[in-house]
Amino acid sequence: MTKTNSIKTITLTLGAAAAALSMAAAPQANAGVVGCKASGSKQEVGAVLGGLLGGLAGNKIAGKGDRGTGTAIGAVVGAGAGSAVGCNMQKSEAAKDVGGIYKSGGYRYAQTVEAAPLVKMDKKYVTRSTVNLRAEASTRGERLGSVSSGSTFQALGRTGDGKWILVGQNGVGVGYVSSAYVYRA
Repeated sequence: MTKTNSIKTITLTLGAAAAALSMAAAPQANAGVVGCKASGSKQEVGAVLGGLLGGLAGNKIAGKGDRGTGTAIGAVVGAGAGSAVGCNMQKSEAAKDVGGIYKSGGYRYAQTVEAAPLVKMDKKYVTRSTVNLRAEASTRGERLGSVSSGSTFQALGRTGDGKWILVGQNGVGVGYVSSAYVYRA
């Protein structure tokens, strides 16, 4: 094996290792290329652009002999990196939309909402009538607004007694509604 081929083999091996690490880390960072918890299309655009740029870089690094492999590895690494960047951009926009967020008990909450112990759920619900959106899981909680009759919303969790449901917007809890006035979609 020539010195040039040895360098190419080492470079491609390192690239493959980087690709494997990026794919292993992606589910933890943002649930993969299309599984971002915040809505939008920045993650997909980031993955495509990252894949294209990574493919070009991999092609140049691989040199003349193994450009196909270098391009493929570069594209995978670039797509993973672009996906992560795009998802983070979507999450930042979601945080701005609700006035900032904080984390508690495995949930993300808008700054105006009090955290409560919840049973996790990720389901869609529909309101039977217009219902108040509360800052706390109580009728004593500040009224943050309302959810119109017939509206479908994302339910992130419910209180242990089942009386209150945390309403989600892009994976962020924005308030509680009484479960007496909603049904599962």
